[in-house]
Amino acid sequence: MAELLEAAMASTLRGRKELHLLSSFAGTQPPPRKFFLLAKNLRTQNVKSRKLLNCCLSASCSSQEAVGSKTLENEALSRNCNGNSGDKILRKRRVFLLDVNPLCYKGSAPSLESFAHWISIFFSQVSLNDPVIAVLDGESGNEHRRQILPTYKANRRRSLPQFAGLRSGRSTFRRSEKLVVDVLEKCNVPVVKIEGYEADDVVATLVEEVLKMGFRVAIASPDKDFKQLISEDVQIVRPVPEFDRWSFYTIKHYIAQHNCDPQSDLSLRCILGDEIDGVPGIQHLVPGFGRRTALKLLKKHGSLENLLSAAAVRTVGRQYAQEALMNHADFLRRNYEVLSLKR
Repeated sequence: MAELLEAAMASTLRGRKELHLLSSFAGTQPPPRKFFLLAKNLRTQNVKSRKLLNCCLSASCSSQEAVGSKTLENEALSRNCNGNSGDKILRKRRVFLLDVNPLCYKGSAPSLESFAHWISIFFSQVSLNDPVIAVLDGESGNEHRRQILPTYKANRRRSLPQFAGLRSGRSTFRRSEKLVVDVLEKCNVPVVKIEGYEADDVVATLVEEVLKMGFRVAIASPDKDFKQLISEDVQIVRPVPEFDRWSFYTIKHYIAQHNCDPQSDLSLRCILGDEIDGVPGIQHLVPGFGRRTALKLLKKHGSLENLLSAAAVRTVGRQYAQEALMNHADFLRRNYEVLSLKR
């Protein structure tokens, strides 16, 4: 882990100007040679890149002032101000964990343009100086969960996409993956991929390790599964297509949105299910058992396992809820096994 962080921190300056240009070439299928030449030159011109970066950011701020202000607001969070002395005290440094796979799609369609676009914005407006570690889904990463629940992500895509325009054949998938990895590596971003594990599980493991080393964590992903990891030192930064920018999502946002503690997020999803991931909720078995009931019980008992343990020895709610928890405990524990991120 120390070597991985060292690699991420070795050079945090990226060729922002070249990254912005990637988006203009990403829509061409297949991508032209200049796309790869631009990627190859990323973060290799130290002094020149800094000058280009200043010009690029100045232009960006003048044309997208609203977007820039939101980004700079997040940078301001990295410092605390001492009211007595006025001195600025640095907070713990932040490490970004980049969930790559979702960025390779526009809606449900594979899109190299989407990948280049969001990566460009990410490096130019979000992770200006912070170290970044990219994570990819490993081959057969969700097989373990599908053995438990065959409907798990049954209609979801396979790892990285096969981009349109690339030649068809047995090596298409490998070429698609290599294309994405090459761009990240040319940006001096270490890429982690572990066979047999989904990126979500790898990110969860890295979060624990990074926190142990005294850093804060920002998970760059649109995936709602990461909400179960949110804390004072763990944030999520999500792409927002409507505003064409990344937006930070913190523990305060979570509490305001869901009216419960993030530690209950996993338990809540186990009860209500996850339609997108093909995980059915208990309301399919007991129609009256909805979100309001689940929240009330979890606020009192804290976690799904505590709730099920209590229901096994005493009454914890109305009769329909009590019977649902006793009769479908295995169903809920199966959901927990499928939805919980593995470390």
